[in-house]
Amino acid sequence: MGKAAFGALDAGVQRAAVIGAGSMGGGIAAQFANAGIPVDLIDIPGEASRNGPAEAGIARQLKTGGFMSPEAAALVRAGNTEDHLGRVAEADWIVEAIIEDIGAKRDLYARLEALRKDGSTVSSNTSTILRAALVEGLGARFDRDFVISHFFNPPRHMQLLEIVSGPASDPESVARAHSAGRQVLGKTVVDCRDTPGFIANRIGCYWIAMAVLEAERQGLTVEEADAVISAFGVPATGVFGLLDLIGIDLIPLVWGRLAETLPDADGLQAYDLAASALSQQMNAAGRLGRKSGAGFYRKAGDGSREALDLASQTYRPLDRQGKPGDLRALIEAGGRLGDYAWTVLARLVTYTASVADEIAHDLPSIDTAVALGYGWREGPFRQADRVGAEFIATRLAEAGEPVPELLAKAARDGGFYPKGQGGSASAAPVLAENAAAVLEDAGDGLGVFRIKTKMGVFSPEVFDVLEHAIGLAGGKLSALVLAPGNPRAFSAGADLASFLELAEDPAALDHFLSRGQAAFAALRTAPMPVVAAVRGLALGGGCEVTLHADRVVAHAEARFGLPETRLGILPGWGGTTRMYHRLSDPATGAVGPAAVAARTVDLLLPGPMTGSAAEARAAHLLRAEDEIVMHGDDVEGVATGLARAMATDYTPPVEELLAVAGPAGMAGALSATRAHHAAGRVDGRVLTIAEDLAQVVTGGAAGDPSRPILEGEMRDLERAAVLRMAARDETRAAMRATLKQ
Repeated sequence: MGKAAFGALDAGVQRAAVIGAGSMGGGIAAQFANAGIPVDLIDIPGEASRNGPAEAGIARQLKTGGFMSPEAAALVRAGNTEDHLGRVAEADWIVEAIIEDIGAKRDLYARLEALRKDGSTVSSNTSTILRAALVEGLGARFDRDFVISHFFNPPRHMQLLEIVSGPASDPESVARAHSAGRQVLGKTVVDCRDTPGFIANRIGCYWIAMAVLEAERQGLTVEEADAVISAFGVPATGVFGLLDLIGIDLIPLVWGRLAETLPDADGLQAYDLAASALSQQMNAAGRLGRKSGAGFYRKAGDGSREALDLASQTYRPLDRQGKPGDLRALIEAGGRLGDYAWTVLARLVTYTASVADEIAHDLPSIDTAVALGYGWREGPFRQADRVGAEFIATRLAEAGEPVPELLAKAARDGGFYPKGQGGSASAAPVLAENAAAVLEDAGDGLGVFRIKTKMGVFSPEVFDVLEHAIGLAGGKLSALVLAPGNPRAFSAGADLASFLELAEDPAALDHFLSRGQAAFAALRTAPMPVVAAVRGLALGGGCEVTLHADRVVAHAEARFGLPETRLGILPGWGGTTRMYHRLSDPATGAVGPAAVAARTVDLLLPGPMTGSAAEARAAHLLRAEDEIVMHGDDVEGVATGLARAMATDYTPPVEELLAVAGPAGMAGALSATRAHHAAGRVDGRVLTIAEDLAQVVTGGAAGDPSRPILEGEMRDLERAAVLRMAARDETRAAMRATLKQ
């Protein structure tokens, strides 16, 4: 597995234990392991195998992608509650993730309390039971160290973690849940009050029930309602599609339980989804959503989608709706759709404002929890500000409807987040900028370079700013961080459409390739440390630039790749050369130029794409010394700290000499591909690409095993190969086909 994620071992959890190996418990255990923290996964004994249920939980996570790499699974130790519960004595954090039964949970807690070490944190993943009820009668020691830790499924990908502590909680135990929740598990941690549904489900369940039942009451089709809901910045599923995804059979359990625990005066009681005729009809008919193949939507026999007519309960062809655009404009336009949009917004904002003090410590906690828990672009109060708090309050008052005091105050103050409050920090001073990129001055000689193009693609204008940054090295700048322009993409490499145009003019393409090679090589040997802070995609040229950085700090979910060979070319901005050099390290498993050449061809030919930073490390796209960070928002801060530290006593690397196998090494470099070709597993086009790769990494026709070559010489071979490959009709056809996808 290698070293733990950055900061994970400083978060107060050296070992964890999870009780309950279902999809949630297994996923939580997998996430501890993803960060490099050993964890016990314990469930009831199995009949055929005592550890069978826990082992099945691990296998389920391997199958469904809960682990960021298969190697992480080795950190999860399976056990059962009869033979191995004593292992919790080793754990700093014990997470209970068993069935939602208060008696079963309390019985387990009594057993844990007799076994756990002093100061360990115990938490429950409950989504419906109050903390006060769970700790009742279990003693002061348990009460001090117990919190609710409400994860969302799947634990690897859902960023929200709600924490509920109590009046007697030990600050150190709560702090451990917070720090480990972020640094180990990669979660955004939100403190909640001890109330039914906590924050996200309290608001989210109300919103779903209200939006569904109001759509039915107002006579909208499911497609119309979901189209309107899209204006709220929620996932593309809409509200009916979301219920299909959740599972309509869960309505009686989740919404029913919430309605039982809330007072009669709560706004949710006016929208009792579990008791509604609609929910009962759907469940009686077995229309449970995606899990049953039919819910509010289904796929017809011919593959087309159908929607349920709410009145007749029959399916009909999908009536595709256009996107409504701006929410306020939609409301002001009126009509059936505008009136429905107003109802949903007004009810959402008034309900949230009415219960805000009850469920949360501050407004940002509500917006954060709802946005992350339900995949909204922004939470209800930020949505209200986008439409206008005064507009909402005035319209409610004119209709004779009550205006909650929190909303009335927001209307008077200019919003729930008045201008200058709750916004982003002030922009950093700018050293250079154009429409495609910016170089920020982070102070004390640190520059931060960002690409502003869509998906961070490299263009000539990007190189203008990057070259300016390199020119400041050793003077104005003593360190440089390459940071993403947006969380989705560090850089997706060269713009494919532009590259295809350049391919029609070999001289222009050669200039573009030369410029990229020169810039990346200059980054590598600049008299300042260069640290790449990677979130989202780092593909093609975006991956190549990280190969030239002194160090990479990557979000655990960052995806690295060198997919060029899939299009018929090879990494041509020094990426092939840097991978050859990286694989020359005997620690990677290849010894001698011929073996390194073969390893490089075998790695690059499939166009490697990784699903996580851990996979990138296994593929040598990241090195052992590069850092992996579990929370995406921490990546840039870790990178800037590292860059500043490296600048204190920095010596730039020199251009490397590379031993090459020469033409005699071609056969070995191509042996695997030729065997696949002979067996019919790859076609002639792939073999030709492999031959181009092999020619580069063996040193070309003039390669001599007795004479090492400079990196610059291998880059020249790279560039010549790309020019040759880009001229082929099949390469251009592959690029055009990709652009059409």
